[in-house]
Amino acid sequence: MSNLNYKHLRYFWMVARSGSIARAAEQLHLTPQSISGQLSEFAGALGVELFRRVGRRLELTETGASVLRHADDIFSAGDALLDLVKDQAATQATFRVGVSDSVSKAVACRLVAPALALARPTRLICREGRLAALLADMAVHRLDLIIADRAMPGHLSVRGYNHLLGESELGVFVATALAPAFSGPFPACLEHAPLLLPGEDFAVRARLMQWLHAHVPRLRVVGEFDDSAMIKAFGQSGKGLFFAPAALAATICAQYGVVLLGTIPALREQVYAITTERRISHPATQAIRQAARETLSA
Repeated sequence: MSNLNYKHLRYFWMVARSGSIARAAEQLHLTPQSISGQLSEFAGALGVELFRRVGRRLELTETGASVLRHADDIFSAGDALLDLVKDQAATQATFRVGVSDSVSKAVACRLVAPALALARPTRLICREGRLAALLADMAVHRLDLIIADRAMPGHLSVRGYNHLLGESELGVFVATALAPAFSGPFPACLEHAPLLLPGEDFAVRARLMQWLHAHVPRLRVVGEFDDSAMIKAFGQSGKGLFFAPAALAATICAQYGVVLLGTIPALREQVYAITTERRISHPATQAIRQAARETLSA
């Protein structure tokens, strides 16, 4: 027997639980002869005896009792699956988003928020972490979409598709109290300024370093951070100047009490959606894409 016949298993289970072929046939709306024939076929396929007749009663054999225990588990799991599907259909949908540490939280919030305003109520589950870890979660279907500052690396075996959502010029921000000290021409005012730099996990890092070495002869780096929110927190406390998308300047300035010192048109920070879909079709993903068009310059 290469495959289990679940119809036969159901008939066996009903007979064993009801105590007789007649009662099982009544519940299944079949004739006793039909049930009896199916049981014989099932036992023959398994190559074992499932019942033995004791007087006018059917009694399970030892093997039959073991099969019944497994059948209980199988049909209990089936009932739980049906209940789960019914519950999910009756309640809100779930959309699971991963946000790379290197993506500005102001950008991520602006893009993801529309997913909560869909016609069908949607429960948002948001995870944050390194891109490699998020891609691993997407590979096992723990995430529906990842927002990152780079496309998915081509050497990975994870099946995914890159969708460029938009890009923004990089801006330089400083705490309002420190701004008068850097009022000179930009970018010359960055010379000797305390700089808070993005860590190596940021896609813009290498290009930013090249630009700084070309335009700021004497650098003063006071800190490097792998998390965009941490950079802004240190910048807010006046520990140094930091770099963030200029498209969100108004939001960043209001939230962190900083001012935009200048922009770097040559450096553009990109934002990608990485999905398992070649074409974006999920309503939440479409809402995120529309928000990107409104937030970032395409």
